Amino acid sequence: MNIVIAGAGQVGTHLAKLLSNGEHNITLLDEEEDKLRPMHAFDLLTMRGAPTSIKKLKEANIKNCDLFIAVTPHETENITACILAKDLGASETVARIDNKGYVMPENKERFKRFGVDSLIYPEMLAAKEIVQALRMPGIRQLHEFEEGRLLLVGIKMKPDAPILNIPISMLDLHKKGLRILSINRNYETFIPDGSDEIRPGDIVLYITEKNNLSQCRQVNGRPFFDVKNVMILGGSRIGIKTVQMSPDNYNIKIIEKDREHSLKLAEKVGNAMIINADGGNVEDLREEGLDKMDAFVALTDNSETNILSCVLAKRMGIKKTVAEIENLDYFGLAENFGVGTIINKKQIAASHIYELTMKGKVSHVKCLTATDGQMLEFVTQKGAKICKKPLNEISLPEGVNIGAVIRDNEIIIAQGWVTIRPGDKVVLFSLSHNFKKVEKLFS
Repeated sequence: MNIVIAGAGQVGTHLAKLLSNGEHNITLLDEEEDKLRPMHAFDLLTMRGAPTSIKKLKEANIKNCDLFIAVTPHETENITACILAKDLGASETVARIDNKGYVMPENKERFKRFGVDSLIYPEMLAAKEIVQALRMPGIRQLHEFEEGRLLLVGIKMKPDAPILNIPISMLDLHKKGLRILSINRNYETFIPDGSDEIRPGDIVLYITEKNNLSQCRQVNGRPFFDVKNVMILGGSRIGIKTVQMSPDNYNIKIIEKDREHSLKLAEKVGNAMIINADGGNVEDLREEGLDKMDAFVALTDNSETNILSCVLAKRMGIKKTVAEIENLDYFGLAENFGVGTIINKKQIAASHIYELTMKGKVSHVKCLTATDGQMLEFVTQKGAKICKKPLNEISLPEGVNIGAVIRDNEIIIAQGWVTIRPGDKVVLFSLSHNFKKVEKLFS
């Protein structure tokens, strides 16, 4: 595909790096040369200029563009750029926005008529993941397939987990409807075989049906507990959306340092208590009852603050912590300190946009924060190589593991005897660099 990305900010550069690994011609457009310079090391073309400049769009060969993605920090600029790109010949356009009303079904159709085919609202997507994380405390990562019937579950192993130091083949997890997809150990991700053992500190990714979630918790020694009292540090747009999307039975406190912004928050989230206090001050947090919370969510614009405040919350006995971390280099630090769930807007947005680049090949993509990989859902084509033999006779690319097969609305957790058929949907884990190899198996 010929893809033009307007905006070399965090979302744009992350997406450009991701797509440059595939068979795409990527052009990255931005007004600031300083943002473009680090991208010269990747297999893509950089171009300095405004995304709303007709001259620059023409120079970017927009008339032959299959996908135009506008992800600058400015919503109006993104929408305008998409309208111009579409009028100049781009086949499909995507705009990053920050207005909730725009993503309402009736308004999405209106934007399509203008020339904006898809709208991406990273803050809303991030808030949705936070609410999901609060619903499933004790689980590091959770993602749904098949309208929630099939789950990807990531769990970090505590030293007392009952499945430690036992060969995986002896755990009989398939009898409990569980399949291990990958293990992340000391910042490295691998797919285990039957002789491997799970160790303390490992992040293990499972695939399972929703009705087996209690089994997953049990074998990993993760008892269920309800979250009712939640403290949010930082009254950001993600924080506002999190409150608005949370169940009514949650008691939520938002700690916001800026007094003027605190007053504005009170108007937007009437179902939460807004407290004007310094979240970096331990005594302020104690006074506001941090030790009585079930969950702590750090959403300031500073990744270090979010990590350290979650560490403090853990030391005060808070069972569930969530941190927004936009600097990918800090993921390992967050893991070392035991931050429960990591939220990264650029990865979330990139997952949704990534799907648009693989229409006809992949029906669902999820970039994972807890490991160097992604979940992909393929629809198997007639005559595909993957269909010829049972799974235990197929040589999969290194770093690829098939999790489940969906056939005629039935979910089949993958085992060696399973033979994939044309038309099956296949959910699999793949390390980030393996997409080309996997694609060949399904086409």
